[in-house]
Amino acid sequence: MTALRAILTRALMTAITLFGVAVIVFVVIRVAPGDPIAMMLPPGASDEDIARLRALYGLDKSIVEQFFIWLGNVLHGDFGTSISIRQPVARIVLNRLPATLELSFLAMTFAIVFGGFLAFTATRYRESPLETGIDLINGIALSVPDFLWGLALILLLGVAWPVFEISGRVSPSLDLPFATQFYLIESIVRLRLDITLDLIDHMFMPALALALPLAAVIAQLLKVSLKETMNQDYVMLARTKGFTEGHVITHEAFRNALLPTLTLTGVQLTFLIGGTVIIERLFSYEGLGNLAIDAVINRDLPLIQGIVLLFAVIFVGINLAVDLLYTLLNPRLRHG
Repeated sequence: MTALRAILTRALMTAITLFGVAVIVFVVIRVAPGDPIAMMLPPGASDEDIARLRALYGLDKSIVEQFFIWLGNVLHGDFGTSISIRQPVARIVLNRLPATLELSFLAMTFAIVFGGFLAFTATRYRESPLETGIDLINGIALSVPDFLWGLALILLLGVAWPVFEISGRVSPSLDLPFATQFYLIESIVRLRLDITLDLIDHMFMPALALALPLAAVIAQLLKVSLKETMNQDYVMLARTKGFTEGHVITHEAFRNALLPTLTLTGVQLTFLIGGTVIIERLFSYEGLGNLAIDAVINRDLPLIQGIVLLFAVIFVGINLAVDLLYTLLNPRLRHG
């Protein structure tokens, strides 16, 4: 009964959060300067044409009326029609979402691998010059924003030493026989090595730019947690049994040290997805972040609302998943 009450409470808080985000975004983008209708019509358009188009998009009503009409349509799956693209917002957003998700999770994979390796190495060789060097690397990676890492990678691996593609998501010459927009996943499942390599060629630099600051965060927190765990009695017992230091770290200390890192990693994942807005623009990557910038430039109100609401759903969903995973990994919470 307690678990059910907790789930219902969390669901209620999620609904309130999403409603609050919808209200704030809806109001802010309408009080901002600029008229999206004026941008759609030629300079010589008459007042009747402007009024007719304004009525078509429901902009002739009060903000309160517009909000509840829009909210009612959203609850029925209708996010409106894009002012600039002239297509349903839901279709546009869902077509771009897979590209952003694939980029984000590739970046998260890089961050976990790099951060975990640095944390393991620093713990294995603690109180040595190698640990000091790793701390220095983490400090540099964390102090440089992801978009500056992106610029540095473009200059280094795209211009000076052209190893990877610097723009786009996939080469236009490739024939993509896929039913969905999850190109990387489908290419791996169908064993299309040529398409997989081409996609990674385009995604490597933007994913790495997103991953480097997050890898530093994971490495520092996991290293601190591992060093604290290494002094526990069960770790000492494992040493007396003759296990190597690497085995003790990976098999005895790692799971308990992972718990505090897990929560922060989940929170950082939401920031990573939000960071794709600038990175996608920088690399001309055809994802949701690049689309969001175009929507803001064009004052495309329905499209902005749909993108922001989708980002809010993703953020809330990730936080909920992290809470559930933390409960599964923590025996005290799980049995309680």
